[in-house]
Order: sequence, then C-alpha cells, then structure tokens
Amino acid sequence: MLMSVVDTLMAGRVSATDLAAVSVGGSIWVPSTLIIMGLALALAPIISHFDGAGKHHKVANMVQQGIYSALIGGVLCFAVIQAAPLILNAMSVEDEFRRVTLDYVFYVSFGIPALVLYMVLRNFCEGLSHTVPSLVIGVLGLLVNIPVNYIFIYGEFGMPALGGAGCGLATAIVLWVMAFGMLVYVSVVERFKKLQIFKTFHAPNWDDIWYIVRIGFPIATSMFFEVSLFAAAALVIAPLGATVVASHQIALNISSLVYMVPLSLSMAVTLRVGFALGAGNPANAMLSHKLATVYGMTFAAVNGLIMYLAGAWLASLYTDDQAVIQLSATLMGLAAIFTLSDTFQAIAMGTLRGYKDTKVVMFITFVSYWPFGLSLGIILSLTDWIVPPMGAAGMWIGFIVGLSCAAVLLSWRLLVVSRRYKLAHAARFTEESAAHD
Repeated sequence: MLMSVVDTLMAGRVSATDLAAVSVGGSIWVPSTLIIMGLALALAPIISHFDGAGKHHKVANMVQQGIYSALIGGVLCFAVIQAAPLILNAMSVEDEFRRVTLDYVFYVSFGIPALVLYMVLRNFCEGLSHTVPSLVIGVLGLLVNIPVNYIFIYGEFGMPALGGAGCGLATAIVLWVMAFGMLVYVSVVERFKKLQIFKTFHAPNWDDIWYIVRIGFPIATSMFFEVSLFAAAALVIAPLGATVVASHQIALNISSLVYMVPLSLSMAVTLRVGFALGAGNPANAMLSHKLATVYGMTFAAVNGLIMYLAGAWLASLYTDDQAVIQLSATLMGLAAIFTLSDTFQAIAMGTLRGYKDTKVVMFITFVSYWPFGLSLGIILSLTDWIVPPMGAAGMWIGFIVGLSCAAVLLSWRLLVVSRRYKLAHAARFTEESAAHD
C-alpha cells in the first residue's frame, strides 16, 4: 500500500495527467494480477497441511507446481494488459493521457514473471508459518521503489524522464528485486534450505496443477468481486461531484489502511488452521478461528470508535475543505460499522481457506458483494425507490449490508465445513482404534 502511495505522490508532482495515467494504469494492472495472487495464495493452506502432517518431502514438488500454475495466471494477466488500448478507446481520453497510461502498463508488464516467482515463494514461506520474509522483502521493495521512481520519473543519472510511465518501469524493477531477494532468502536460511525446493526438477504434473487451480481460482475470483465492488462504487458516485468523490476517497483510504490488520489476521488464521488440520487436530483449527475473531473484532471495535468520534479530525489530515471534512466524517461514522462486518467476514474467509474450501466462498462473495451490496448501494445513492437519494452515504450502507451478508453466510459455511471435518476425523480415529485393537 505504501508503494502505491509513493507512486501517487511522486507522479502527482509531475502533472495531473501523469497522476491520472498512473491511477488508470494501476486500475488495469492490479485487477489483472489477482489471478496470479489467487493461484499463489492456494499454496499457503496446501503447504501448511503438509507442515502439520510432517510431509515435508512433498513441499518441493508442490512449490514447483505452484510456479507452473501461477505462470498460467501470468499469461492471462499479460493478455488482459494487452487489452489496455481497447479500454482507453472506450474511455475517449486525451492523446497525452493515453500515451502515458499505455507506456505505464507496457513497462509494468515486464514485472509479471517476477511477480509470479515472488508470490509463490512468499506463500511457500507463509505456508510454513514463517512470515518474516514477507516483512523483510516488503521493506526492501519500498526502499528500492522510492529512488528508482525518482530516477525514471524525473530522468536522473542519464535516464530518460518518463513521467508517470516511470512508475511502471520502477514497479517492474522493484518486483524483480523482491523476487530475487525472496529467492536468496529461501536459499540461505536454514529452515528453507533443508527443504531443497529447487534441488530436483519436477516436471509439470497436471493433476497437481489442476488441484492448485481448483483452490486458487475461486480465491482470485473472490478477490475480484471485492475489488470490483469498490471500483464500481467509485464510478457510481462520480457524477455526484468532486466534494462527494473526495469525501468517499478519504473515508475509503482510511478504511483500507485499517483493513491491513484484519487482512493479516485472515492470512495468519489460514496458516494456523491448515497446520492444525494437517496435524489431525480440528479442535485447534476452530480455536485459531475463535482467537483471530476475538483479536480482530476487538481491534475493529476500538478503531470504529475512533473513526466515529474523530472522523472530522482524520479527514482534516487530508484536506482543508470544510464541506469535504464534514461529509468524510459522516462516511467514517458508517465506516465504523463497516469495519466490524469487514473484519468478521475476512477472518471467516481466511479460516475457510485453511480448510481449502474456496469454491462456495466464491459464490457467497459474489451474491453478497454484488446483488446485495452494490445493488442496494446504487438504489440508496441515486434513486428514491426506498428513501430519497442518499448520495455516498447510500453506497456505504450498501457496503455494510453486503459485507454483513458475507459475514453471516461465510460463518454458516464454516460451521458446515468444520462439523463435516470433525465428524470425518472422529470416524477415521474410530477406524484406526478398531484396527489397532
């Protein structure tokens, strides 16, 4: 997130056109990478199951199959980026804006192979419940991003001044640095080195690849539904004016920063649940879910209270416009409720990933985010079908309803899956005891 902030700040100092190009280019690039991220995220619960079961000899093959799977996602990602000219044609943008945006996505596309390698190795590490590499390499990427951005945006040290397009080239370079850094890390740190994930070449195994795709594609699709919900909301309220859009963006930016905590808990509970299930301990799996929920909801309650009481002050950090500050404060009052639902559903989703249950989650997120959340948000924002048009506040009520719906349905699904897993484990234990007797 901080890398994105750096890109925005540095491109904005060149011109409004460059800033807009980076924004639109990112809107094309980031959603297209979700298929890579989803397929790579499937590795974390798979490897955590191996770790819990002590089947470390299977890890190397699965990591390499994960690379093959993510490369398929990389090809799809590249294909989407190639459609950028068609997307811009549909928007009827100015020539300079079009040029900078296309240059941005052209340069950033060189980072796709690096993103594949980085995401697979990151989830390999996290699948073993070792999250330090993500932190170390993430900080490294941020530290490299700032000077490389400066060099290519402004044309320092003999490099061409690419403006906003330089952010795309810098991003590609940073991705390669992060991928190489992660590769070195897993090669030299003893806990990873002993697994020798690249010592033996494993040819593509389509059964394993399909297994990863079956788990990972629904994860990617669920992520797309969530990302597209907020993207569509921004388009819906755009005609309501700059004050409304700015207020919405401020409230969403603060909520997104805060969301990093429940997102981290969601990822952590995936690993702990996978490890517990691999070790044949379903009780510990649900204990991990309960603990993560308590931690997350406690944080959400405290954070929600701060947003409700100090919304105007938080908004004043972004702008001096009193109209924007007051509307932002109103939206952050709704965000205080929104963050409770968001935290609950995020942790439930992470737990279900630990069970490797992702297909039903995909359908739940679609129904919750689009027919419920977005549709209601549009109705409340722009029409008088239920109440007089509420503007941006109506869209945020739609967020609350959609995420609350997801929280309820995901909790129901988790109850079903955990009971099924517990019964299967009990039956297996009975069979083993009988055979032993």
